[in-house]
Amino acid sequence: MTNVPTVSSRAKFTDPVPWIMLLLAVSSDQLTKWLTIENLARGESWPADGFFRFTHAWNTGTAFSLFQGQGDILTWVSVGAVGVLAWIYKSINDPPWVLRIAFGLQLGGAIGNLIDRFRLGHVTDFIDIGPWPIFNIADSSIVVGIGLMIYYFWFLDGDSKEKAEADSGAVHGAAGADSEQAAPVKVVEPELGPVE
Repeated sequence: MTNVPTVSSRAKFTDPVPWIMLLLAVSSDQLTKWLTIENLARGESWPADGFFRFTHAWNTGTAFSLFQGQGDILTWVSVGAVGVLAWIYKSINDPPWVLRIAFGLQLGGAIGNLIDRFRLGHVTDFIDIGPWPIFNIADSSIVVGIGLMIYYFWFLDGDSKEKAEADSGAVHGAAGADSEQAAPVKVVEPELGPVE
């Protein structure tokens, strides 16, 4: 029986895909927040009216302005969440590309908002769509990452398990066929009588 190769913890954390997604999430989040702070006063919107606007808001709560005023607690919860995400990612053997992207986005989003909490004491939000609470790129990265994980575990994980079982059955079947072919064949030689 052959062992299925797994990716070591070190190889997982040197995999470029999560790091690229993390860097994209953090850099785009921090750049857009900086542009918001530089160009809009707190509470100011551009354009002034409309369904989609950029509005400079301070968020002392969680994503989408939940749990306002709990910034200190939420900072440590966010640090813990980053650690838990890293531990979960480390514990998955040979993660597929969907999970690698998802974890990179979630870690990048969490780090983007943590930077704000440590640097400013609040999170800068600016994407203002209709009645939806104002949010930012980091919030979006976290939500997209969670969505990709849900998509994987609901729709793709079952398919990958079935494929792995089918591949395993094919390997065992081939091994069984090889063992049957490799079985020694007993050759019975006919007895020859005297030649007349």
